[in-house]
Amino acid sequence: MTVLQWFIDLFNSQIALPGGQSLNTREVVGNIFGLLSALGAMRRKMWAWPVGIIGNVLLFTVFIATIIDPAASTPNLLGQAGRQIMFITVSIYGWVRWRQSKREGDGGSGDTAIVPRWAGWPVRIGMIAFMVIGTVALTPLFSALGSHEPVWADAWTFVGSLLATFAMAKGWTEFWLVWVAVDIVGVPLLFSAGYYATAFMYLFYGVFTAIGFFVWARAQAKEKPTVETAHLDPTVTKP
Repeated sequence: MTVLQWFIDLFNSQIALPGGQSLNTREVVGNIFGLLSALGAMRRKMWAWPVGIIGNVLLFTVFIATIIDPAASTPNLLGQAGRQIMFITVSIYGWVRWRQSKREGDGGSGDTAIVPRWAGWPVRIGMIAFMVIGTVALTPLFSALGSHEPVWADAWTFVGSLLATFAMAKGWTEFWLVWVAVDIVGVPLLFSAGYYATAFMYLFYGVFTAIGFFVWARAQAKEKPTVETAHLDPTVTKP
């Protein structure tokens, strides 16, 4: 077996389940990376971003199943595939944003990258409007491209994921609640499309995001940005 064939077999490998069912290995591994990234986000660790990007790359190849393999049994979820590209793009922004925050002394205690903060009501209203308008705008596009029904649910998860990732990069505690809204719609969609590993991960992630919200809310109540202060040199005297 050549090295190339070994990689092809690994890329197409499946995990056998009872009853003749199977799970795509890339889907399982990609979701494990996603879960690790979520854990890093809860703890406000810088490594959450690159770990998440690895998972996004793997999951992108999963959700364009029939484009890679015309014989694939699972349908394309173009919103889910597009989410992965969006995740990678916004995650790079978030990675840079958190590094800048830490460098400027806004990272809080220990090695956490940021101190969480509330977005405020004007931003919250804007977030809700973005979710609704974005879903309405993208649904016809995803439908024309052949995404799985109900197409509006695919559009909702795409728009919500974009918003949640951006809000996480900004350090807004509300981003956890946006993920809850995404999961409520995304879990039934993924089950109906046959992406069981991702659906179960979303189901678990829904509970995880609720916990994450309270962890961040408590952190922002207790922590303050670490600000370096200049101290006068007692050895210097006025002439």
